[in-house]
Amino acid sequence: MKKIGITALFTIILIQGFSQVSSAEKKKDGQALTVADSNSITKVVVGQDRLAFMDKGHEINVRVGNRGLTILESLEGKLPKIEIEKYNNDNLSSYEDQDDKKDPKEHRRTHFRGHWAGCEIGFNNYMTDNYNFSLPVGIEYMSLNSGKAMNFNLNFSQLSIGLGRHIGFVTGLGLNWNNYRFDGNNNILKNASGNIINDPYNETLKKSKLATLYLDLPVLFEVQIPTDRQRINIAAGPIGAVKISSHSKMVFENGDKVKSDGDFSLSMLRYGATARIGYENFEIYGTYYMTPLFKHGKGPGGVDLFPFEIGLAFSID
Repeated sequence: MKKIGITALFTIILIQGFSQVSSAEKKKDGQALTVADSNSITKVVVGQDRLAFMDKGHEINVRVGNRGLTILESLEGKLPKIEIEKYNNDNLSSYEDQDDKKDPKEHRRTHFRGHWAGCEIGFNNYMTDNYNFSLPVGIEYMSLNSGKAMNFNLNFSQLSIGLGRHIGFVTGLGLNWNNYRFDGNNNILKNASGNIINDPYNETLKKSKLATLYLDLPVLFEVQIPTDRQRINIAAGPIGAVKISSHSKMVFENGDKVKSDGDFSLSMLRYGATARIGYENFEIYGTYYMTPLFKHGKGPGGVDLFPFEIGLAFSID
């Protein structure tokens, strides 16, 4: 009786302390219940071994998700010995039957986790329509300080659609900040015709930039290559975005600041291609937009500039 009470108590503690399974998985897994009774062993499994209980008489095993504990009966009549364990998600516990290791296809799909949600930081720039980094004569004022033209992305939403345990589609939403830091002593303006022109200054500028904020929506196809207990992740696909805001900012040597909000004839909608490769949660990403930074024909000198970015990502799967 004492052993049953202790088992129930620790089962409740495990469920509260180690509940790392999503609510959708709990609902799905809770529909499956398996009870096995041998002369000396009683085993109860709920939902693909996400919750398992096995009584061997002298030993009781309780597992919730990838956490578990073992209660060993004391031969001296003292309190039982308790051991807490952590299981590898890729390998089921040692006391499972062989039939339990054969997860159905649907179960494998639900355990696919893509790599999109997280944060990214990198550098951004642009090139002309012939993939040339050199700007045409007359629009040198658009030259960027490449070491300080940076972007920051916050990918706050993710949906993984598994085709298998290590392959599937990933989509979600993210915020994309781009800072185009000008190298010259100038900024840009939109004239009455909507064209982008130079805005030179006689005073020395400490900083001058064009800043944009977009909402991103990617559709990535991801493949995960297991290596020991880790994974190499490779993903690529199209990405679309809608502009939320934009502004220019200048900081003078004397500390004065001038910030101007406006649309700067920037493309409201843009699309491109993005790819990433990494090890577990660390990745290198790159994105190239096939939509010009400014509306067609409204760019500096009528030239279309196509933005791109490259950097490092830390994902949360």
